[in-house]
Amino acid sequence: MLQVLKHLVLGAVFVLPGIASADSATMDAALKDKAKGMTDAGLHYLRGSMAEDGSWSNSVGVTALALRAFLESPRGYSEGDGAFITRPVKFLLDHINPDGSISETNNNRNYNTAVAMIALKATNNPAYDDIIKNAQAFLKGLQIDEPEGYERDHKYYGGIGYGGDERPDLSNVYHALEALKATNLDPSDPTWEKALLFVSRSQNNSETNDLAFAANDGGFAYMPEYSPHGGSVSYGSMTHAGLLSLLFADTDKNDPRVKAAYEWIRANYSVDVNPGAKDNQGYFYYLNAFAKSMYAWGEPELVDAAGVSHNWRNDLTTKLMSLEQKDGSWVNKESGRWWEGDPNLCTAWSVIALNQVVRK
Repeated sequence: MLQVLKHLVLGAVFVLPGIASADSATMDAALKDKAKGMTDAGLHYLRGSMAEDGSWSNSVGVTALALRAFLESPRGYSEGDGAFITRPVKFLLDHINPDGSISETNNNRNYNTAVAMIALKATNNPAYDDIIKNAQAFLKGLQIDEPEGYERDHKYYGGIGYGGDERPDLSNVYHALEALKATNLDPSDPTWEKALLFVSRSQNNSETNDLAFAANDGGFAYMPEYSPHGGSVSYGSMTHAGLLSLLFADTDKNDPRVKAAYEWIRANYSVDVNPGAKDNQGYFYYLNAFAKSMYAWGEPELVDAAGVSHNWRNDLTTKLMSLEQKDGSWVNKESGRWWEGDPNLCTAWSVIALNQVVRK
């Protein structure tokens, strides 16, 4: 099975960059206007909740996500628009470390560095090119492989963790790969192929996973042999993260791992819950990953396993309308786990998702 897995990773056809989609004109026009209005309201909330030092929640990660929400919005904000952009940029720059990471803490260095890289890249300012290059090298250095004493047959091989712990997970791999994709890491860099081994081993797909734990529903767990929702159960946020990881690595849509993940999504389509997650934990993370993976998939509608057609843009916009607070923010009222009790984070996740909705 290991030889099959290596063949799949090395033989994937690199044709889908994960950045092309059917035009947003396919969504209901009134809902599209509403999505843009919610984006403006969410950004207005974030502008008001920004601290004097340019941060949100005194966190590099939350600050980078909020900044990305502004920079990728239909308004096309840039550093030329003033302090509500330049102060967050400065906050990120003030937390560059000698090792190339961008983080205020050792515990979340991969996550913080990855989202900061994407935000800095989104400024389109060449002054940050060397910073991004150094951050790329930092992320690559976190990958678990031979220098750390791991061989290719180990379940953690190719993975990346938070940077302060000893175990990799799919969420951190997904964020790292998104950052490396956004900052144009060479597709031939071995980081991609190694990461895909770990991604493949986090999937419940025995056809392509050489580990004995794998079931056959096609979804993804948090890491090989573990899910926070019990056993190695597949759940929505990680399955969309897994699909995105495959697409960021330019894996062909006909690859069995991609097809299996998409079939799981068809069987568990929802904007109401994070499918498979206890107490709707990580719900706004899920909606964000959902929007990005549906955009990357490139189809205006998804036909679920029951044969029902869904315009994902309409569905997501309608759901976010129902969850928006009067002040323009969002927050997870069902579970505050993974910082989702923080409206700055949930609002940033939501606006980034809406930016995918209205993106051409």
